[in-house]
Amino acid sequence: MKNLDPTTIWIVIASLAVGSFALRFVFIGLVGGRTMPDWLLRHLRYTAAAIIPAMVAPLVVWPSATDGKPDLAHMSAAAAALAVGYITRNVIFGIIGGAATLYGLLYLAG
Repeated sequence: MKNLDPTTIWIVIASLAVGSFALRFVFIGLVGGRTMPDWLLRHLRYTAAAIIPAMVAPLVVWPSATDGKPDLAHMSAAAAALAVGYITRNVIFGIIGGAATLYGLLYLAG
């Protein structure tokens, strides 16, 4: 990482900015005023619900704190977050329940 040329870094930053703008423009600028088909709206409804599990699952199954080996604290925290979220139907309570379980088990494990 120390050997990167500043020009290369700025080219990467500019490319990411243009790509990000292009992705947003397609949906807001080109499609924003049009009605979308019902089948597409039905699929887009689940996009937000799929993002968080997709980001969290690798951290639960292969936690970097244990060099990629699954451990009881992370698996229990994921199960607790899922159970609390399912029972209460509240994302915030699920996150709090999972975090409390994780930190409680890590504290008890030493």
